Amino acid sequence: MKKRVMRPGAMLNPVPAVLVSCRDKEKNNLITIAWTGIVNSEPPMTYISVRKSRFSHEMIKNSGEFVINMVSEELTPKLDLCGVKSGRDIDKFSECGFKPVKGEIVSAPMVDEAVVNLECIVKDVIEYPSHDMFVAEIVKVHAADKLFDETNRLCLEEAGLVCFCHGEYYGIKRHPIGRLGYSVMRPKTRRRVNRETIERKRKKRNSAKEPRR
Repeated sequence: MKKRVMRPGAMLNPVPAVLVSCRDKEKNNLITIAWTGIVNSEPPMTYISVRKSRFSHEMIKNSGEFVINMVSEELTPKLDLCGVKSGRDIDKFSECGFKPVKGEIVSAPMVDEAVVNLECIVKDVIEYPSHDMFVAEIVKVHAADKLFDETNRLCLEEAGLVCFCHGEYYGIKRHPIGRLGYSVMRPKTRRRVNRETIERKRKKRNSAKEPRR
């Protein structure tokens, strides 16, 4: 495969596009973050990298906590606004019509309209020239009821989440390539998994057809 050599850059794509909410004293704020991910499983640890000049940077640094709000495609315009407008100038919750909801552990508000909220407590701050990385423990997870199926399985593939790829927002569509371990799955196991997937989709279709009373 023929390739072109480019100068070094932040070219790992796609990445999640999320709304991070924070609070310092009496003020709430929102910031759009694409540089986030998981760094540990037990305990569950995440990170966000925030440019030092951002209004939210000092709020998170002072409070030591934040909430990662995972949003669906229809909220992308508001997701974008929170990335280009500063909390120094506007109240982003009011501007976007978001409802701030109190979490169970952290004082930073959750975005009620987000399909998933992760309450996070900062455990470490790693300083870099342009950004600081806030490494945090996920201390509580909230997920919309509509994302759970009849077996109480969380179906994140139904959430319509958003990612960021080279300057553009993209919806994450429901076109799975395969589940974890599918490349080494035994034929018998693969058939069982396929049957379960088909049955789950059938039940979802039938549920959607049922008349609402």
